[in-house]
Amino acid sequence: MNNLTRKQRKMLYRILAAAVLLVAVKLLSPLLPQGGGALLWLLYLVPYGVIGWDILWKAVRNILNGQVFDENFLMALATVGAFATGEYAEAVFVMLFYQTGELFQDYAVGRSRQSIAALMDIRPDVANLESEDGSLEEVDPEDVEVGSVIVVKPGERVPLDGEVIEGSSALDTAALTGESVPRDVGPGDAVISGCVNQSGLLRVKVTKPCEESTVSKILDLVENAGEKKAASENFITRFARYYTPCVVIAATALFLIPTIALALIPASAQPAFLAGTNWTGWLHRALIFLVISCPCALVISVPLSFFGGIGGASKCGILVKGSNYLELLSRAETVVFDKTGTLTQGSFTVTALHPGQGVTEDALLEAAALAESWSSHPISVSLRKAWGREINPNRVTDVEEIAGHGVRAKVDGKIVSAGNSRLMEREGVQWEPCELPGTIVHVTVEGHYAGHILISDLPKPEAKTLVEGLKAAGVKKAVMLTGDAEAAAKAVARELGIDEYHAQLLPADKVERVEHLLTHKSSPSAALAFVGDGINDAPVLTRADIGIAMGALGSDAAIEAADIVLMDDNPAKIVTAMRISRKTLRIVKQNIWFALGVKGAVLLLGAFGVATMWEAVFADVGVAFIAILNAMRCLHVDEFKR
Repeated sequence: MNNLTRKQRKMLYRILAAAVLLVAVKLLSPLLPQGGGALLWLLYLVPYGVIGWDILWKAVRNILNGQVFDENFLMALATVGAFATGEYAEAVFVMLFYQTGELFQDYAVGRSRQSIAALMDIRPDVANLESEDGSLEEVDPEDVEVGSVIVVKPGERVPLDGEVIEGSSALDTAALTGESVPRDVGPGDAVISGCVNQSGLLRVKVTKPCEESTVSKILDLVENAGEKKAASENFITRFARYYTPCVVIAATALFLIPTIALALIPASAQPAFLAGTNWTGWLHRALIFLVISCPCALVISVPLSFFGGIGGASKCGILVKGSNYLELLSRAETVVFDKTGTLTQGSFTVTALHPGQGVTEDALLEAAALAESWSSHPISVSLRKAWGREINPNRVTDVEEIAGHGVRAKVDGKIVSAGNSRLMEREGVQWEPCELPGTIVHVTVEGHYAGHILISDLPKPEAKTLVEGLKAAGVKKAVMLTGDAEAAAKAVARELGIDEYHAQLLPADKVERVEHLLTHKSSPSAALAFVGDGINDAPVLTRADIGIAMGALGSDAAIEAADIVLMDDNPAKIVTAMRISRKTLRIVKQNIWFALGVKGAVLLLGAFGVATMWEAVFADVGVAFIAILNAMRCLHVDEFKR
């Protein structure tokens, strides 16, 4: 009862009141005097008015607005017709059961919105704006300008995107990513809106206005997801538009044709199906036909299934921009991956040291790290990180960066060169090849070869399980596209079980490869999904049937370019997204075939006079109950784990 809205509680009270009145009238009816038909009609009119006045009003209002054929019209016509033929109790019961079904549907939709409603709570109402004198003022986040300093206290949500300038803490990103592990932040780290500050006080410099913040973009994405309907939803919308007028015409024909035949054909010449019938019997059949034909089960359960699927995905940190993309993902047979940052960690790591004769591993790494100390290149960063000691800048002089080759510098007065094989050839130094996959940094000291260092972008721990999970989910081909070298790409593809890979590609080459794969799909209905980081791969994300951006927390480009956004770096969520999509489509198809099958069977029975108003009520509200219960299963997500 506490979970019901005010409107739902009022409807429940009306249902209970009408049910009590119906039972009371049913018990009183045998006590009425002979010829009390008018009084009985008035008595039954009381519970009917209590439970059905709003349906009658909606039907009249819609007719005046030109919207004739809807469920309100069908219920009004059927129940008023039942009253006209003396079936008072049936008329009240049909309206009572219909309103019970409507209450249940409204409650079910409300339940399915809970995950989305919880997501909406990630936007804080206030921000603690720091004034020049250090005092704090609670203001609306929309009023905070870029460059201002805000204070986020322990337990509060970060209201705006920014950079920590003072303090350290752990941020709970579960509302955005679905992950329970907090993320540690300190001075210089970026923070995004929607996260919960768990421990320390943070002073944050705002870097984006409220309307461009991560939380605003996410909420806008979720709120607009319903505008992009799946083919199944569009089919049901078109179906209901033509179905309802057709069944009204059929019900009218079911009443008029036999009634006219009864009036024109003598009793002795009447066919068998007319024998012993009268016009009120055929009217009753037509009214039963109308009750059966109400398309509530389809109109409610199919959109509810997709809404549940999108809501369930959002709880896992998977944002789907529309039910059409959820439907497309269920048909994905080819999944194409970017390598760096998607299948691999996206950061270079020193994986092997091969020193030359008379040189130790530590000396080799120290020479390379010092020579590269002035460069911001990722390879240089990985060398300094591997050495792991504080660099004294006075030890390094005369730094010369040679584009496309490497770097030369004086380290402790000795000339050190660090770079690729082209740099070695340029300096006339005999270098040693390395068969291991990765980037090779050769090092010379005073013109003598000191050895080489292997740097690799290692696969993510979950990547192999991801590919195995996709194959188990029915994906026929996994393809990797990368701008990396052939050897590195081959090694990653072999380790992860990738079916096909293409290396040394420019962004335009990736689009060309995706175009080729799209033209060679197994069938027109099969879909191709591309998974990338959403920044460098925006053209390919846009061209694929479904673009999936991974690790897109705070990435504007990802949210804009992709159709499905995974809010963290866990690639296993691609399998979760696929499971959700296929489960949702399976439930949608179950509901469509179940509703059409039951209604079709009972419609035939009703036309031949076999089905009563009780079967009619089951074919309408009962089928809707079952279909909605089935649709609500979409909210329960079986998340793929490593």
